[in-house]
Amino acid sequence: MLRLKPLAKQLQQIGFMFLLLLLLSGCGASQYLSKGDKRFGQEEYERAIEFYKQALGKAGNAGEVNYKIAEAYRRSNRLAQAEPYYKAALDANFRKEDAYYYYPLSLKANGKYEEALRRMSEYVQVATSPQLRSMAVRELDNLQQLNEILGMGERFKVQNLEALNTEGSEFAPYVLNNELIFSSTRGPGKEYLGNGEGFLDVYSTTLTDSAAEMGGAVHKYEGINNEELHEALATFTNDGATMVFARGNEGTKKGRQNVDLFVSNRRANGWTEPKLLSINDPEAWDSSPAFTPDGKTLYFSSSRKGGLGGTDIYKSTLDDNGRFSAPENLGPDINTSSNESFVSVGPDGTVYIASDGLPGLGNLDLFRIENGKPVNLGAPVNSPGDDFGMYFVNEQYGFFSSNREGGKGGDDLYRFVRSDRKLVNFFVDGTLYQLREGARQRTAVPNNTVVLQDEAGKQIAMTSTDAEGKFSFPLDSASTYSVVAEKPNFFTARQRITTEGKMPAQSELKDPINEVRLTATLVLNEIVKEKAIVLENIFYDFDKANIRPDAARELNKLVQILEDNPGISIELSSHTDARGSDSYNQDLSQRRAESAVEYIISKGIDRSRITARGYGESRLVVKNAKIEAEHQRNRRTEFKVVRIQE
Repeated sequence: MLRLKPLAKQLQQIGFMFLLLLLLSGCGASQYLSKGDKRFGQEEYERAIEFYKQALGKAGNAGEVNYKIAEAYRRSNRLAQAEPYYKAALDANFRKEDAYYYYPLSLKANGKYEEALRRMSEYVQVATSPQLRSMAVRELDNLQQLNEILGMGERFKVQNLEALNTEGSEFAPYVLNNELIFSSTRGPGKEYLGNGEGFLDVYSTTLTDSAAEMGGAVHKYEGINNEELHEALATFTNDGATMVFARGNEGTKKGRQNVDLFVSNRRANGWTEPKLLSINDPEAWDSSPAFTPDGKTLYFSSSRKGGLGGTDIYKSTLDDNGRFSAPENLGPDINTSSNESFVSVGPDGTVYIASDGLPGLGNLDLFRIENGKPVNLGAPVNSPGDDFGMYFVNEQYGFFSSNREGGKGGDDLYRFVRSDRKLVNFFVDGTLYQLREGARQRTAVPNNTVVLQDEAGKQIAMTSTDAEGKFSFPLDSASTYSVVAEKPNFFTARQRITTEGKMPAQSELKDPINEVRLTATLVLNEIVKEKAIVLENIFYDFDKANIRPDAARELNKLVQILEDNPGISIELSSHTDARGSDSYNQDLSQRRAESAVEYIISKGIDRSRITARGYGESRLVVKNAKIEAEHQRNRRTEFKVVRIQE
C-alpha cells in the first residue's frame, strides 16, 4: 500500500523546486546578459543581440535588456529595427535619457513622422543633457521641414536592380568602361560580427540597358580584395588608370577605426599593390572617396578631429606630381554635427552627398550641393531608410543605394532616371495681422505660431511668423487646406487655401521645376465683450423661423468660430424690421434666434456656450426705414461674446 506524504511536506518540496527554478532562470538570464555585454563591448552587435534576446524572457529587468537590444541595432546601422525595443524599454520605465532621443529617430526611420515629431517635441521640453537637447532641437527643426521635402514632387523614377541584388548588401555604384562596379557582402566567406553579414569586397558586372538583365555575370575585382578586411567604395580617375578605395575594419574593437583610403594604379598586368594615401588620419575613419571628372580633386568623408562632428566631407587636390594637398573641410554650410558621407561628383561637376544631420525623410538622405548649400533630392530617391551613394552615368540616369522597405537585402542597388515631366511646387505665402478695437489700421504680428491644417482639420505643419508677420508653407497639388493662427484675447484667424484647379498646363511651364505661390492674409480681431457682430446673409422665408440652406452656410462660419475659440460663450440675437406689431415681431425674432441656436448645437457646440435672444424691432439700426435695403439692415442676426474663460 502506497503511503502518502503529509501535505505540509509536499508543499515544502514544491516551494523548494519553484525557488530552484527561479534561481536557475535568473542564472540563465544573467549568463546571457553577461555574454551579450561582452560582445557589445567588442562591437560584435549581431552576437550581442542574439544573447540579449535569449535573456529577455528570463530577466527581471526587461526595460534595460530591450534598451541594449535597441542600442545594438542602432550601432550596427539598423535604426529602424531598434524602434520596438526602444518603445518596450520606455514602456517598462527604463529611464536612460538617450533612449528618449533615439526612439523618435527610430520612428522617423520607419516613416512614422507625426509620432516622431510628437515624441521629439516632448523630449525637448524635459531634456537635461545639454548635448542631447541640442541634437534634439536640431532634429525637431528637421522634422518640421518634412512637409516641404515631401511636397517637392518626383524628379526621378527608380527601379530595384533585382537581378543583381542579393540578401546581403550591395552599394557604392560606379561605372567604368561599360562595367558597373559596386561593393557587396554577397557570397560565402567570413562573417562580420558587427551586423551578421559577410565582409565587403569590390565587384563588377557588365552594364546593360535593361535593369532586369543586369547581374548575369558578377566577378570580384582582382588584386584588391582581402578576405580578412572590408574593401569598398571604389572611385576612379576619368581615364581609369588610378583607383582609390576604402579598406579596413577587421571586425574587432581594436580595428574599428582603421578604415583608410588606399590607392592603386592600373598596369599592363593588373592593379598595383594598394598603398595608403597620405591624406589618411591614423586616428580617424576615412572613407567614401570620389574623384571629380577631371581627376584633379578627391572628395572623401572622415571622422578626424577638428570636424563638426560625426563624419564630415573633405576635399584634397592632386598636383602634377601626384601629391595630394592637405584635406580641407567643406565647412558648416554642408557638414553638420551628425554624419555626412558617400560623396560623389556628377558629370557636370555637381557634388552629391548623403547626410543624416540635414533635414531629410529618414536616416541618410541624398543631397546635391547647389550654390554651396545642400538641397534634398526628395522622394522617391529618398525614403525613410538609408539612401546614399548616388552616381550619375550621364545627365539623365544613374544608380544609388538604399536599405528601404521592399528591398532584397541589407542595402540594395537602384537605378534612377530623371523624369521628363516638368514639376510644379505649390506654396502659400501669408501675412498675419492683428486689429485692436478702436485702432485705425491693423499691425503685423511677429513670432506667432501659424498652423497648416488639412481639409479634415488635422494639423500637418506648423511655423512661426518672421519679424514682419510673414509665413510660408509648401502645399500638395489638388488639395485643400486652412491656415490658422491664435493669440490670447483675439478671435482665431483662419483662411481656406486650395490648390485644386491651379495646376498650370505643361506647355505653360518654362523650367524643369516651377513654383506656384498662393497668398493668404490672416487677421486676428480683438475679442470685445458685449460688442455686437453682424452675421451677414442670414435670411429667413417671410414670416418663418426655419433655417434655409443659404443661412446654414453662414451659420457654419459661426460654428467654426466657436470651435476655434473654445473659451468664449456668446449670445445669438435675432432682430426684425419695424413692420408688424411689436409682440409679433418679438415672438418671431425669438423663434428665429432659437432656431439658429439649435442648428449650431446640432453641429456639436455645447448648449451652455450659446444663448438665444429675440429683440424684435426694439434695436433698429435704421430708424424710420423707407426702402427694402434699409428694412433688410434691420432684419439681422448678430452675436456677441458674453463670457471669456480665463
